[in-house]
Amino acid sequence: MSAASRRFRHHDPGTASEAFTDLVLEVFRVNGRLLAAGDRLAAPAGLTSARWQVLGAVEAAPLTVAGIARAMGLARQSVQRIADLLAAEGVIAFHENPAHRRAKLVAPTRRGREVLAAVNRLQAVWAHHVSEAMTAGELEAAATILRHIRARLEADAAEGAAGNDEDS
Repeated sequence: MSAASRRFRHHDPGTASEAFTDLVLEVFRVNGRLLAAGDRLAAPAGLTSARWQVLGAVEAAPLTVAGIARAMGLARQSVQRIADLLAAEGVIAFHENPAHRRAKLVAPTRRGREVLAAVNRLQAVWAHHVSEAMTAGELEAAATILRHIRARLEADAAEGAAGNDEDS
């Protein structure tokens, strides 16, 4: 058990809260590895993981910067900074938003769609390699658990609870 695991571990072995803590720590580790892998995959197209994430968020439909931030669980200010960089590089464009005068819509340009397609091709090969030792069912179950956790965290944040209540 790592020092971080011991520091964050509750004194209730075998419980859901201990298993949750173990899962959180593993997600932190996986997140770091995913960002590094994303940087490697996106580099040939001139992107980073962060830029790829923002560009990918508007692949299907334009969104505002705040909408991208909400969808991706990021800070609005960091998304704005990345969107400004992507716009300066001609990868995304800001468009008028009929629903809001000041909040522009972010959409990929033709160049942005080409860049995203190139990265997505590399990602598909990488995903096949990483997932070949797992079944689709195992991966779907993991994704379902993570969605449940995200929904709970979002509900707690919306209620202002921040997950710190001793009574919950």
